[in-house]
Amino acid sequence: MNAQTEHFLIAGAAGQLQCALDLPDPELQAVPRGLALVAHPHPLYGGTMDNKVVQTLARTFTGLGYAAVRMNFRGVGQSGGSYDAGIGETDDMELLLQHMRQRYPDLPLALAGFSFGTFVQARLQQRLQTQDRAAQRLVLIGAAAGKWEMPEIPSNTILVHGELDDTIPLSAVLDWLRPQDIPVTVIPGADHFFHRRLHHIKQLVTSLWDKA
Repeated sequence: MNAQTEHFLIAGAAGQLQCALDLPDPELQAVPRGLALVAHPHPLYGGTMDNKVVQTLARTFTGLGYAAVRMNFRGVGQSGGSYDAGIGETDDMELLLQHMRQRYPDLPLALAGFSFGTFVQARLQQRLQTQDRAAQRLVLIGAAAGKWEMPEIPSNTILVHGELDDTIPLSAVLDWLRPQDIPVTVIPGADHFFHRRLHHIKQLVTSLWDKA
């Protein structure tokens, strides 16, 4: 994402996992106020940790003072293994969390994802809740409702969706959220990849973050 991005590898169940860490501007935030894990879209359709929405989320969190870490899922880039329908990917994301907890053991945790990445992060949050170590908050962009069996999510989750998303129709997201009574922010005219509207994601998440 920038020259200061730290690139590293961790051991996963199916092979090494390629990761990247971005930190807040040290002149503005000497010590991160939190840790954010960001998950990318579908590995079989070009999704990587360098996806523009994923990078926007990482920049948003560093702007909020968080250490933001991303990972290439199995079979992407330098990550070993192959696509595992979100099951192995959730396990790998938990391994990344365990790795980052060695460096930041006590920081509040945020989980963020785009498209397929929202499925992984919602599943991870569900797992962490059973272990009494749930994330402080979720940020789900282009939530994968209707594509995968999305679990229930916390009421303070920030959701953003494109009005014209033809990959994950807004109607499917509303059907998923309606029984949970959770709102979603819709960006008019935005497609699934938020072309020319990425700035709205950063502005919305930033403005909503401390309004839990």
